[in-house]
Amino acid sequence: MPAEGKKLLRKICFVIAATILVASGGIAVAEGPGDPAAVKKEEDGKWLDKEGNPTYKISADGTVDWFTYSGYRRYHSDCHVCHGPDGMGSTYAPALKDSVRSMSYGDFLGVVASGRKNISTAQENVMPAFGDNPNVACYMDDLYVYLRARSTEAWGRQRPAKKEEKTEAYTKAEDACMGKK
Repeated sequence: MPAEGKKLLRKICFVIAATILVASGGIAVAEGPGDPAAVKKEEDGKWLDKEGNPTYKISADGTVDWFTYSGYRRYHSDCHVCHGPDGMGSTYAPALKDSVRSMSYGDFLGVVASGRKNISTAQENVMPAFGDNPNVACYMDDLYVYLRARSTEAWGRQRPAKKEEKTEAYTKAEDACMGKK
């Protein structure tokens, strides 16, 4: 099996496992993603922290990695309607830039894939499941990386002006996820 296929299969399995954990109530509150420093770059251009979680890489000249740029674009096409511009929150949904500070990567994937329902005496908040929406599911790492950059204030409230180029490996994985040949 080609490397892109293995990565896609691993991502799908991880999302399924996270979905099962969330649905069963067996997921614990994590202490957050930890140190966001990028230490390793994968073939698809994704940077990882020392724990192996996706993270951002912003050069001194303001050039962002492809995942941060793509995450910005995806966030503002699918998430900002409820969660407000730039992850800042709204009266309707929480600030994701704050939520990501205390949420592990696995918890993030689980909530995005499976949704969440929070009920209190004052209100009921529902995050719909996006695991079957390829416009979100295929870009969960991108969204996480962008929100992680926002959560640490490494990236501000603007569209990245300079970005790394999209890699061929990223394009192949994206096409496979979106069902393109």
